[in-house]
Amino acid sequence: MSTIEKALAKQKQNKKEQKGIVENVENVIAKTLPEGELSLKTSPTIKSSSHTTTAEIYIDKESMLSRGYMFDAGTRKITQEEFRQIKRKLLNNAFGKASKTLDNSNLIMVSSSNPNEGKTFISINLALSIALEQDKTVLLVDADVLRPSIERELGFETKVGLIELLLSELDSVKDIIYSTNISNLKIIPSGKRHHLTNELLASNRMVDIAKELAERYPDRIVIFDCPPILGVTETPVLSNLMGQAIVVVEESKTKLEDVKKATSLLNKDMAIGLVMNKTLKSSKDLYGYYGYGYGSKE
Repeated sequence: MSTIEKALAKQKQNKKEQKGIVENVENVIAKTLPEGELSLKTSPTIKSSSHTTTAEIYIDKESMLSRGYMFDAGTRKITQEEFRQIKRKLLNNAFGKASKTLDNSNLIMVSSSNPNEGKTFISINLALSIALEQDKTVLLVDADVLRPSIERELGFETKVGLIELLLSELDSVKDIIYSTNISNLKIIPSGKRHHLTNELLASNRMVDIAKELAERYPDRIVIFDCPPILGVTETPVLSNLMGQAIVVVEESKTKLEDVKKATSLLNKDMAIGLVMNKTLKSSKDLYGYYGYGYGSKE
């Protein structure tokens, strides 16, 4: 065999070995990825879009802690206990006896009568509190597509999300579920701005997405940070897809008649709770404590 023939043969062997290494790596990744969700190892191209998904959303815990968000049972203990009481009611409704009387009991909408009453703050802290559970995961969905706040509060850049899925630019819910650096917490961002955002929330496509989230992950709590109820006709429509609702009430600001009107617009068959926000009970706590009142289903 000539020198050239030997070199060609060696080159061919090297290519074969490299291919084998790539296949082995792909097999290892395939075995370790959770089914149906994005991973740090993947960056799939989005259909009909120039964007690509980023697998993980990084959350700056120190920044969040300084603004009143909670990440472990030892931080802001009294407030943590308040949220623990709220989540117990939600979890019992989602997976306990009450779940048999509720449709999509693991889907929870968080809203308020009017804007700026603290619904996103409550949504995030509830999600963080549920994420502390050992046997539960929580998916936080930014459904306030007109004024998305999750990305601002958690400090990440705008990513493809719910709007792209509603526009059928994506094939599956799994394409917009992002892992985070917080155990048991995943996020669906609102996605890009669109002139028909509210109409999209009331579409049949949204019905299908809610059904998939409820049935595909039956052991997961899904929290929807929704637009305010009054003045946004799509929010009451969204309530027909959920099993539970939390209406955030700001003390000394929210009018009682607004609360009554808002709750009257929601799905009559869902469980509805009220969270009193910005209730200052101690000068030691700049953020205040949060009370919870649970309304019986009528």
